[in-house]
Amino acid sequence: MSSNLAKQHIQHPIIDVLIPAYNEEGSIGKVIQDIPKSVRHVIVVNNNSKDNTRQVAEKAGAIVLDEPKMGYGKACLTGMSYLAKLEVEPDILVFLDGDYSDYPEQLLAVIDPILKHDYDMVIGSRARGIRESGSMTLPQVFGNWLATSLMSVFYKTDYTDLGPFRAIKWDKLKALGMVDQNYGWTIEMQIKAAKAGLKTTEVPVDYRKRIGVSKVSGTIKGVIGAGYKILWTIWRYK
Repeated sequence: MSSNLAKQHIQHPIIDVLIPAYNEEGSIGKVIQDIPKSVRHVIVVNNNSKDNTRQVAEKAGAIVLDEPKMGYGKACLTGMSYLAKLEVEPDILVFLDGDYSDYPEQLLAVIDPILKHDYDMVIGSRARGIRESGSMTLPQVFGNWLATSLMSVFYKTDYTDLGPFRAIKWDKLKALGMVDQNYGWTIEMQIKAAKAGLKTTEVPVDYRKRIGVSKVSGTIKGVIGAGYKILWTIWRYK
């Protein structure tokens, strides 16, 4: 399928949403409920949850896949594998977190540059939006600044965030050859998009305190692990 959505599916593009989820029973239903009805499929990848994430997501109307191997990127790859096997694949894939820190109703604003201006990828930037006090920890804010600054130096990009809320043309995403299975997923996508010459932009998205405890920023191990992987990924593709 051609990447030019301005020439086909422009009136009714096929939009799917992919949500990796680990122990998000208290939030996943709210996330799914707030996703615009113009979305075709909401795919929740249950990443070895020990709670009722699967049951809540199914009740809310999502397609739920099980991925027992832990890892944000691994869950995303599992979701992509499912979509690639569908008889009709999506035109656009939107990534969302399952903790209700994002505002799913802003999805229409995130995909707007793709539909109206034929962008290939759009990052929902929390740095450009309104952040609720306490929604991002100091290490998160610093880590985003450092990572985007280093990408600017090494890859001549102008990103302001590694935000998980993002949209990308499906054929462009497949062509990137994503491989990261954990913390490096978002930055790998942005670096590979830059190296491939994709037309990218950012739109402001708002951010609130998540429901539950973060598996990354909520632990010292998570912060260190994510920071190391992000820096390693920046160097790896240099």
